Amino acid sequence: MSIAVEPCSPEAVVPVTVVPVTVVPVSIDHAKDAVPGQHDTLEIPEASQPVAIEWDYLAALAVVHAATLLAFVPWFFSWIGVATAIAGHFLFGMLGVTIGYHRLLTHQGFTCPKWFEHALALLGVCTLQDSPARWVAIHRIHHKESDHQPDPHSPLAGFFWGHVGWLLVKSRDHRNVFCYERYVRDLLRDPFYVALERRRTWFWVYVAHAALITAVGFAIGWISTGTLAAAGRLAASMLVWGVFVRTVAVLHGTWAVNSVAHVWGYRNYETTDNSRNNWIVALLSHGEGWHNNHHADQRAASHGHRWWEFDMSWWVIRALESVGLVRDVVRPRSWRG
Repeated sequence: MSIAVEPCSPEAVVPVTVVPVTVVPVSIDHAKDAVPGQHDTLEIPEASQPVAIEWDYLAALAVVHAATLLAFVPWFFSWIGVATAIAGHFLFGMLGVTIGYHRLLTHQGFTCPKWFEHALALLGVCTLQDSPARWVAIHRIHHKESDHQPDPHSPLAGFFWGHVGWLLVKSRDHRNVFCYERYVRDLLRDPFYVALERRRTWFWVYVAHAALITAVGFAIGWISTGTLAAAGRLAASMLVWGVFVRTVAVLHGTWAVNSVAHVWGYRNYETTDNSRNNWIVALLSHGEGWHNNHHADQRAASHGHRWWEFDMSWWVIRALESVGLVRDVVRPRSWRG
């Protein structure tokens, strides 16, 4: 789960939706030769060699991280800004990425009406973690090759590489039509996802949501104080806290699943990778840190398999199921026996 790399040309992408190619399953490939150990090492994927910097991603991530440092300047602080950041972590991080991008779009852990699926996808776009199609494609590759050399972001190739380094390096595998054709043909049957690929529309959705949050902050400040200075200060606070701080927090929570949860933690299941259950990552990512459980039973909408493995995203899915908004929810196999 993480930001992908530069989208392919949409003009090249659209035709592949009619090619009779079977989507690669996201289940673990049990034919792999060995289970990686915690102290094994890997070379970075061949498709990322020789190393060439992905300058647009480096610039975007550098800007958002640098802007987050403004949170240490007292002038930008407000409790409304902090509250917006916390609410955004749940709205965009949990509903958008964890439930939308991951459990729904990547693994089909439940079904829902198209309008609700699209709404979840748009919330995911507002985390700066790339388009739904690219995110899903990279994550399906990860599950197919987990902790083996073609894995896009295994920390066995270096902890920094697994956390964020892989995003900053160009990959031949992630820049061609083959990636779409093989891994996300199901998504790109929907014109909605194709539209998000064109001219980086997904990125402009992120910019628009940041502008909207800033405008709301200005309106609240103006209505409550009637002065431009106070309105401008609250708008700036909402931008710094409600957009930049929240974006960085969600990014690192997602990246920690790729890095920390493949290095430290315990295992409930023997899998062909080094996935781990890590309770700190689970808290930071709304249940995604029960990662060994997930790799053992990837379609299950609940990642917490034991009673004490708290998975907030699962309880939100259950609530949505109880009101009829989602259906066909996949339970863990261990619960069915």
